[in-house]
Formats: sequence, structure tokens, C-alpha cells
Amino acid sequence: MERPLTKNIHPGQEPLSLAEYEKAGGYRSLRKALAMPPQDIVALVKASNLRGRGGAGFPTGMKWGLVPQVGSVPQPRYFIVNADEMEPGAFKDRLLLEGDPNQIIEGIIVSAYAVQTEKAFIFLRREYFLAEKRLKKAIAEAYEKGYLGAGILGSGFNLDLRIHSSAGRYICGEETALINALEGKRAVPRAKPPFPLACGLWGRPTLVNNPETVANIPHIVNNGAEWFKALSACADGGTKIYGVSGRVNKPGAWELPMGTTIEELIEDHGGGMQKGYALRGIIPGGASTDFLLPKHLDVPMDFDSVAKAGSRMGTGTMTVLDDRTCPVGFVHNLEVFFSRESCGWCTPCREGLPWIEKILHAIENGRGESGDLSLLEQHCRLLGPGNTFCALAPGAVEPLQSALKYFREDFERHIREKKCTWK
Repeated sequence: MERPLTKNIHPGQEPLSLAEYEKAGGYRSLRKALAMPPQDIVALVKASNLRGRGGAGFPTGMKWGLVPQVGSVPQPRYFIVNADEMEPGAFKDRLLLEGDPNQIIEGIIVSAYAVQTEKAFIFLRREYFLAEKRLKKAIAEAYEKGYLGAGILGSGFNLDLRIHSSAGRYICGEETALINALEGKRAVPRAKPPFPLACGLWGRPTLVNNPETVANIPHIVNNGAEWFKALSACADGGTKIYGVSGRVNKPGAWELPMGTTIEELIEDHGGGMQKGYALRGIIPGGASTDFLLPKHLDVPMDFDSVAKAGSRMGTGTMTVLDDRTCPVGFVHNLEVFFSRESCGWCTPCREGLPWIEKILHAIENGRGESGDLSLLEQHCRLLGPGNTFCALAPGAVEPLQSALKYFREDFERHIREKKCTWK
């Protein structure tokens, strides 16, 4: 099985130097891309069925096609890689950033050429110190070799690439909040429209992609759309870096065909549940997704299949809930994070998430009341899609609303017995 994204990554070892990366086929796609019309690269990515790996799963080529044509708006335009990976349970981008920074940079250059953008940023999570160190080294080497800067490889294409280390807020995963932070403003979401593709960083057209998304671009250019689609086990093209954390024997991350089932991820790659623990639930795509149950083990981990099962694939990095962990405490822990990370820009999120957290804290510590579950369900509705300024609060209530659905007896027992029976 081909693993184009991770073939150069060897845990515990330094990433390939630029010379080693070139020897392994690196920067071949850049030379090939520079000989192509930019619109042909966009068409190739559309044909590949690559969907964004940041969580939403929007078709990448379609998104690129919405960037205004050169000449229709003045330069500069901007390309941003959103490497502010703060979703609890997610660590896939870190693997790529630390393990093969040259691949990320090559993907950025080819992507920027495809949409004719000459200014690019990597918006990096502040805590990713090792990734920053390795990216800086790889960027410096790329400038020295002529892969970045003016007239790349003798062409008329220029690209300046810089790293912006984030101050560290979960809200920066939302692209307009990220753009505000990059401009030196408070990291809060912007009203849309206008969308960043038309009016983003400093009022210019701005394209934002995820690191795993751009890492796929060199391989699509080198090998073609049909090759990329053939890597997948579903209609979405390519491989996916999946992760499993929790009470499994071998927690980690693996590059596998898009559409690999939940059961294969947990049993074959995660080594199954640890001795004495049984699977009770799964959060499939990071903390802001609905629970799935053991009955969903045969669900393929692709965007459409997980949605049909009642959740979202999100980042594809799942967390398992075992039968010896309190689901009320599990969800309370998540809501502590979300309430703290609310940017405070809109009232439902600013006021609602701390209220949810306080109710769950009371239930978990034996102070729950009979009407608390109705209050929590009301909050799940009021903080749902369309009622808040961005998707932070709707994502925050997804694990709660599904926990109330699937593990309601545990919540009721906490309230009835005035204690957490799991402690």
C-alpha cells in the first residue's frame, strides 16, 4: 500500500535534509508545475477529488477555483497554511510538520503557483517548537536553492514564505479569526460575506488550507488525479492520516486509504482495547464531533459515511471512550476546554458554554438537579448551527448532545445518587 505523505517520515529520526529530500524525488512536482498553466493544476486538483483535511472536507480544487483570477483584483493575494492544530485529540499535522517539512513547503509553493499568489504564511501553533525549528531550517534551504524567492527556478513566479507563531487560541482554527490574529488584531471571527477568498488578509483575496491538504499537492501533480483517486477506498481521493487515542494498546497515527473503517483503525492499527477495558463510544474526528457507538465500527472513516452515521469525520483523529471512564466526566472535561477557548465575541458562546460547564461540574460532583438535563438539551439547541457567530459553539455541543442521547442513564444516575458512581 502506498503512503505518499509519510514515506519519508521515520519516528525518532531527523527529517530528510533538502539534498536527501531531492534524492527521494522532492521538488520534482515544482519543476513539473512551473511548466504547466496554473489553471491546469487547479483542474488537476479538482479531478483528484481531494477534500480539505482541516475538518470541513470542502473540495480543495473547487475552493481554489473560487480565488479571483489574476488581473481581476490587484496584488498582493495571500496563501495561508493553517497549522494552528489545537483540536483536542488531533496530532496529524504535527506529524507532517516535524517529520517532513520539505514536503509541506513544496506543497505550499506548488499551491501558491496554482492560484498565482506571491505571499504565503504558515500560521503555526505556538507550542509546536520542534516543528518551527525544522520548518525554519527547511525554508532557509529552499531560499538558498532557489525554490523560494524571486524568479523561482528561472521562471517568472515569485513567492515569499514566512512563519507566524500563534499566541495560541483554539479560535484561530477558524480561518477569519486566524486572519485577524495574523494582522495583529484580536483573534475573533469576521462576518461572512465577504469570504476570505474575496476579502481576507489586509483586505486582499486569501486562500487558507490545512497542512495535510497541501502535503498531498506534490503527489497529485507528480502522479495524476486517477492515481490519487485509486489510493482511496471511497469516492474521496487519496490517503488520510488517521489517529486513535484513549485506552487502546497502540495509540498513534497512521496513513491509510481514505475510507478505512473504524474497526480496522481501532483493532488492526490501534491494537484493540487494553486488557480489562471495553469500547463504549468513539469521538471520530476530534473533540468537536458527536459520539458514535460500537455498532458503528463498520462505518468507513470518510466525510459522507461518518455524516450518515450521525457524526463528522473532522480531523480523522478519534478518541475512544472505554467502559471504565465516566462519560459525564469525559464530556465535562471537553466542555471545560471549549468554555475557556471561547473568544467571547457572541453572547450564546460566551455565556452558554461556561453555563454548560458549571452544570456538568455540578452533576459530576453530586450537586445535580432534576431539571439539569433539560437545561443542557436546551443549550445544545440554542448553541447549535445558525445561532452563533462561528462554528466553535456548535462543535462544542456535539459531544454533549450525543452523550445525552447515548449515555443518558449515566447522567440520570449521577443526579439520582448525588455522586459520580465511576469514582
